[in-house]
Amino acid sequence: MAGSEMSTTCCIVGAGPAGMMLGLLLARAGVDVVVLEKHADFFRDFRGDTIHASTLDLIDQLGLREEFLRIPQNSITTLDVVVGGTRLTPVDFGTLRGPNKRIALMPQWDFLDLLAQEGRTLDNFRLLMETGATGLLHDGAEVTGVQAAGPEGALAIAADLTVAADGRGSTIRGAAGLHPKALGVPIDVLWFRLPTPPSPPPDTLGYLRNGSILITIPRTGYYQMGLLIPKNGFTTIKAGGLDALKAHIRTNTPFLAAAAESLRDWDQIRLLSVQLDRLPDWSVPGLLCIGDAAHAMSPVFGVGVNYAVQDAVAAARLLAPPLLAGLPTANAMRRFQRRREWPVRLMQPLQAQVHKLLAGAGGVDSMPPWQARLATLASKAARPITARLVGRGFRPERLRRKGRKDLRR
Repeated sequence: MAGSEMSTTCCIVGAGPAGMMLGLLLARAGVDVVVLEKHADFFRDFRGDTIHASTLDLIDQLGLREEFLRIPQNSITTLDVVVGGTRLTPVDFGTLRGPNKRIALMPQWDFLDLLAQEGRTLDNFRLLMETGATGLLHDGAEVTGVQAAGPEGALAIAADLTVAADGRGSTIRGAAGLHPKALGVPIDVLWFRLPTPPSPPPDTLGYLRNGSILITIPRTGYYQMGLLIPKNGFTTIKAGGLDALKAHIRTNTPFLAAAAESLRDWDQIRLLSVQLDRLPDWSVPGLLCIGDAAHAMSPVFGVGVNYAVQDAVAAARLLAPPLLAGLPTANAMRRFQRRREWPVRLMQPLQAQVHKLLAGAGGVDSMPPWQARLATLASKAARPITARLVGRGFRPERLRRKGRKDLRR
């Protein structure tokens, strides 16, 4: 076989939140792990930078709270939306139980660096940067490892188990003959930054008014902006010109009128093609898909990163025993899909319903007083449910279980 060769117990393709968390947890449990990351570092513009209460709980259970808090970050304790000039607070994380009653906002590269630094303290954890998977190794119908390319050329990695954690465009998933079923999404998102004005309003998730829906995620010194547009509508918007886009921003969010002038060319704006899909089968012999490679979540509620991390915890708990014992993992992989599929099946239809509502909600110009009062009362009544739904999701995982050995070091 051309190139270099190595072997491991578990090879994880993709060092995003799912792959890094799974690698760390398996290594802590004593499993030999190799994690592949095709880029030279984590310093990229990710779409998922929200760390919800479910993941903050896991950070605590990992014993990394102090290290996590040293990372510069912002916090959101409520999710406000302004609809036709009326401010609503449908989500208040103060209603959650436990110490974590917020969403942490930090660049995803900082979160991944934290997990990588912790992993590197373990002898059985290897993170190979600038090393991308190019294909799979097989023994008959069974996946037996990964073909990769790194700084020193071709590399064949033999593994008892291969995990595809390389996102919604997973090359490894496709190489294994697994294809997701698209659930249909009527919107895309334009992703860009605007500087924070001198006197900003209270932190607000989004503004719905005058035919526009704008997401405003507060960061240090700037807003991470998201403009919802019709699916495949970016070409039409670009044809209308940058001035028309700025006009959308000014009419929807007047306090950002001056900030909108910082947009000088289309290179500052990225198109995020929103996907919502799910694999019918999350595994084949020798290979398991987790996170977006198994189920792409939409940006609605910002749960994608957190569901990926939950996948990693469940996978580590179920896979570590057979991997350590040198036993087949097929049964553990089936149990993993049964455990994690139903939280996804519950969340994805909710996201799809919100897509439909948002696709038709941008035309709201104002709300009559009676409607504003009714909306305010309804949003207040829903807060305990929405906080749980957004903050922890369906079936949040834990590292520790009463009466059972945990996955901590």
